[in-house]
Amino acid sequence: MAVLTDKFSLANGTNIPQVGFGTWQIPGGQTAYDAVANALKTGYRHIDTAKAYANESSVGKAVRDSGLDRSDVFVTTKLPAETKSYQGALADFKTTLKNLDLDYVDLYLIHAPWPWNEIGKDCDAQNLEVWQAMEEIYASGKAKAIGVSNFNVHDLQNILHHATVAPMVDQIQYYVGYTEPKITKFAQDHGMLVEAYSPLATGDMLNNPAVREMANKYHVSPAQLALRFCLENGVLPLPKATHQDHIEANAQLDFSINAADMATLNGMADTAANHFHNGTQG
Repeated sequence: MAVLTDKFSLANGTNIPQVGFGTWQIPGGQTAYDAVANALKTGYRHIDTAKAYANESSVGKAVRDSGLDRSDVFVTTKLPAETKSYQGALADFKTTLKNLDLDYVDLYLIHAPWPWNEIGKDCDAQNLEVWQAMEEIYASGKAKAIGVSNFNVHDLQNILHHATVAPMVDQIQYYVGYTEPKITKFAQDHGMLVEAYSPLATGDMLNNPAVREMANKYHVSPAQLALRFCLENGVLPLPKATHQDHIEANAQLDFSINAADMATLNGMADTAANHFHNGTQG
């Protein structure tokens, strides 16, 4: 359980549990409610959702019903990628708080630098407008920290050149063989925590022969090795699971990977070509 209570510190001093529970692709309703409720019972204290996942209401109810103090659960959610205006961002955040039925969120992220149906579109000007709204939300205390998701180096620079409050997090697709080294280094060099969505490559990692072989060496599962890999690189993994045995196993990360094996893992070529062009949203 120790790994679930260990924390990273964000640039503003906010502590964030170093393993999150992801809810992407978990349908709203009983499935999402049960998954989050079980994760909280297992010991997770960091839940990640988004307005686009259409499960915020179920996530919020599970948090409220958990019996845990609100201050003991770190809740992240995200502004829809399609929302690219100041007023739209404020309105969506208001809806999100209503969906969650919580007084505040711990971390609020812009879900992507462009709408999902226009990946790569230049939205620099709109992102600055949205970031103004993010700063206002942060100043209100309704979001204890703010950041971005799926932002590359250019997108981050665009915000940093104009921001009063710099993004504290960049949540990106990140796993063994796909670590976005340029984005990761830039973000970390500028005081941002990198979070890894799809840290198991949406399951592909479990069948990677090299990962399986190394996992056997450490007497852990390929999933556990892949998640520990993120932590060893100072990156926060967001594993998603709905089955209780997977929820529990993903939390059992109290081991370390030696430097030589980390070098091997960091040197692995990209083996799972399932990035944005296949609709990855994280």
